[in-house]
Amino acid sequence: MTMLSQEHEAETRTSIVPPVPVALSAGRNPFRRLSALNKNLITIWGPRAYREDIVHDRVLGRRRYLLNTPSAIRHVLIENFENYRRPDPTNRYLKPVLGDGLILAEGAAWKHQRRTLAPAFGPRALAALTPHMLSAIGEAIDILTRTSAGQVDLRALMQRLTLEIGARTMFSVDMHDEAAELAEFAIEFTAGHLDISLLDLVLPKWCPSPRDISRALFRRRWRPFVARLIERRRGMANRQNPDLFDLMVNACDPDTGKSFNEEQLIDQVATMIITAYETTATTLFWALYLLALDTAAQDRLAAETGGGAIIETDDPAMYPFTRAVIAETMRLYPAAPLIARTAAGPDLVAGTRIARGDIIVVAPWILHRHQKLWQGPNEFAPDRFMPGAPAPDRLSYLPFGVGPRSCIGSQVAQKELLLSLIRIVGAFRVELVDNVPVLPIGGITISPDRSPMFRVTSRK
Repeated sequence: MTMLSQEHEAETRTSIVPPVPVALSAGRNPFRRLSALNKNLITIWGPRAYREDIVHDRVLGRRRYLLNTPSAIRHVLIENFENYRRPDPTNRYLKPVLGDGLILAEGAAWKHQRRTLAPAFGPRALAALTPHMLSAIGEAIDILTRTSAGQVDLRALMQRLTLEIGARTMFSVDMHDEAAELAEFAIEFTAGHLDISLLDLVLPKWCPSPRDISRALFRRRWRPFVARLIERRRGMANRQNPDLFDLMVNACDPDTGKSFNEEQLIDQVATMIITAYETTATTLFWALYLLALDTAAQDRLAAETGGGAIIETDDPAMYPFTRAVIAETMRLYPAAPLIARTAAGPDLVAGTRIARGDIIVVAPWILHRHQKLWQGPNEFAPDRFMPGAPAPDRLSYLPFGVGPRSCIGSQVAQKELLLSLIRIVGAFRVELVDNVPVLPIGGITISPDRSPMFRVTSRK
């Protein structure tokens, strides 16, 4: 197919609109909104949130502002980010697993961690991690080859894949011995400790809620497990490729010369493993789900990959459509559907006066589907990210956040996604076994409401 015919096909074909849950009506009772918050937070705003620049309401007597304009987002997350802190409920449910790692640290502690970790996630370090990624992806390909033409739970397989990639890039080891235990920790945490209760929202941070007690018990088991992984890694020798653990152990703050102590190292390892495991696995699942719905896009991606043989992924001009599919997947299903901050002091945002304690929300789920910012906002249209297409405003597309507190591992995640899709879709045709819609559920990430079965068939 010529490039001209590909462009004509992209312009004329019917776009796929993946299913979404029903949003709340504008007049919904605020207490019912709170009840919906721990069930599916992407449904708590009604249709006007997808049309208006700023949406103002109240939550338990506190003012809340949803920002949908790039200038307002720039001010809060970049220009005056130090005035906006993570809300106490966020710390309540993340601290048991992440400790005082990079995601939750504030002030000087955060600056120290960010400066120290930055070299470990740069382009030069990324090249050293690629062999670890490819070895884990190769094992996933072997599993799919053995089950070709059979039914596969790709959600579970992608979780297993990203768990293996996380372990190998972090520790240069496979997770055959610890995989089941780590998966149990991850499932327990996401299913049992992340949902927000009313007490999490109303109790002051010094007053524990019943869930805080169960989270503390989880932490007492989780941190020793991470410490054992670190101990096992330190006992290894004769490794050919450096890993993230090497980079983190040897990293020093360029300003102070300080490295991480043992407790800080445990926090960083826990943060990197658990966050990358769930978010990347979920993005891979959604990409495969969208390609199963849109067979034309899937065939186009498969043709670009040359059968799944990795050629050159460091050149951004290579695999443009595969990269566009990844970008569009992260637009429709951003890894973090909601970014919440509490104002530490008064401010003026887009002409609106913000008081200390006000809640500021930037919701990539809404921002990425806003009617003023996107054409066909609910459609799966990878061509909007192809070279030559009009680029979206940088502050209207936040798959990894933005500003000083953006995701430090974004390049690692994108490389992992790119390599996985090249290999999987290049080698296999992916189809859904049934036609039952899969609906997104918003929590710490955007998860599917069920794990549908797929049929994978070798393209050979």
